[in-house]
Formats: sequence, structure tokens, C-alpha cells
Amino acid sequence: MTEQTLPTTAPTAEEPAAPAGPWAEPAPDPAAPARKPLRERRVLRAVARWSLALVVAGGLGAGTTALITLQDRTDLPGLATAPDGRWDFPRQQLPALPADAPRPGHPDNAAGIHHADLRELLVTAPASATPDKKLTGDWTPTSAYLAEYDEGDPRALGAKLHGFGLRHLTSRGWTMPDGTEARVHLLRFPSSGLADQYRDEGVIFGSDAGAPLAGRPDTLFDPKWRSRGVPETTSVYAYEEPAPYGNDGVQTRVAYIVAGDTVGMVVHEKKGGAARVPFHQTVILQTQLLG
Repeated sequence: MTEQTLPTTAPTAEEPAAPAGPWAEPAPDPAAPARKPLRERRVLRAVARWSLALVVAGGLGAGTTALITLQDRTDLPGLATAPDGRWDFPRQQLPALPADAPRPGHPDNAAGIHHADLRELLVTAPASATPDKKLTGDWTPTSAYLAEYDEGDPRALGAKLHGFGLRHLTSRGWTMPDGTEARVHLLRFPSSGLADQYRDEGVIFGSDAGAPLAGRPDTLFDPKWRSRGVPETTSVYAYEEPAPYGNDGVQTRVAYIVAGDTVGMVVHEKKGGAARVPFHQTVILQTQLLG
């Protein structure tokens, strides 16, 4: 559709005088009702035409406004969403898979293997974030992941990671302008069965958060978690630290993601309370990359 533009200047009501000769206006009949001069009549006709144009344009504009109001905001690319606390994540990109490599959940991929580079399945940080200099999105030592847990558990979990054949571990962290610290870890095992075993016999998360987090022994199931947007091939277990938030006043939210051969962990921490909306946003984006 050709883009329509409005005139840059308003049309002038002044028109050239009627030429002399046979086209000149005849002399008025004294018995006829008084008529307005030709120039004045032309001005009135021009005004009438522009008034009609404005009425039509106004009606079309009202119809367009009604259509936009009735449609879901997500159906209209380019329209801004009212601020609701979401972070400014860049558009996430799924990596290309090797030729003929099925995604997890495909009938030809019963083991739930992610054939893409695990680092390319890690959610990227928001545009306004300050990146963590240690958790950069590259391969991560197990010690960085085990540091998420209480001192009494890391060695036991480390043995489980070894026993269930952990293949790769990648992590990314960042800090937002409001002070929220975020960390995401992805752990890949040889198969979905071994990933499930690590869930059930390692961290043991389910109705509760399982292995206690460092300094956060009372992280509980989040009753307000909603799985809208989570792919069918992934499972999410979301938890939150209830108030009061310990001696430091920092609240922790954590979610575990199980997707085929991979277990993900998303952590948000903030003094005074970690906001629910960006936490859910980060988790959903990460599930969609893994699903």
C-alpha cells in the first residue's frame, strides 16, 4: 500500500479572478435575489469541500482507533506496551542445528538431546544490564554453579554431577540498574533420563526447592507461578524466599528448568525484594530457548 501523506501547507482560499470576456460573470438581474460575489461563493465551496474531507478522515481515523483498541497489543508490531516492570531483553535467537538433527521432544530424539552448542542456548542479558565478569556465557567450572548452594551440599552435589555424567556447564550473570543480580546456569547431561535423575537424586527439587541455597534455607514453592509460554517439552519449578529476607534483606527467587538432557537454573536476588515480573520473563525466555 502506498503511504499517504498530508499536505505540508493548508490550501489557500484565494483563487485567480475570473477572466474577462465571454466567461465573465453577467450583470445581476435587479429582480433576482441578491447573490454573493463569485469570489465569495468559490471560497465557501472550498471551505465546504475541506470540511467534508475532514469529516471523512475523522470517521476513518475513529474506525482505525477502534480496531487498534479491539486487537491484542501483541498483534500490532511496533506498538509500545505499558510499563509493567519487564526488562529490555534483546530479541533471542535460536541457533541453527546440524543437518537432520531433531530438536528435543521430536519422535526421532527420544533421549532429548540438544544438538546445538549449549552456550548458544543461554539467554542473553538485557540491554541495560552490567555483565558479570566471571559468568560471561562461556563454559563454567562446576565450582561457580555449586557456589549457589549451602556449604554442606556442594561436595555431595559435585559427586552427583560426576556420577550422572555432566557433559557441559555454561553460565551467564548480570546486574540491573535497580540492583537486581541475575544468574543463569545450564547443565547438560548425556540424556534426558540422567537429567531427570539429577533432578530427583541430586538437587531433589519438586514441591520444595530441594538442596538449600547459600544463606537461603527457606526458599518455598511460588504459588503465583504461571507456565504460560513454557514449551510442552520443558518443566519449570519456581520458588521464592518469603519475607523477612534474612539478615541482609535480600530476597532470592530461583527456578529450575528441565528440558531433555539439560537442567537450567535461574536466580534473581535483590535487596528489599526481587520483582516477580522480570524473574518470570527471564525464566520464560530461557525455557523457549531450550524447548
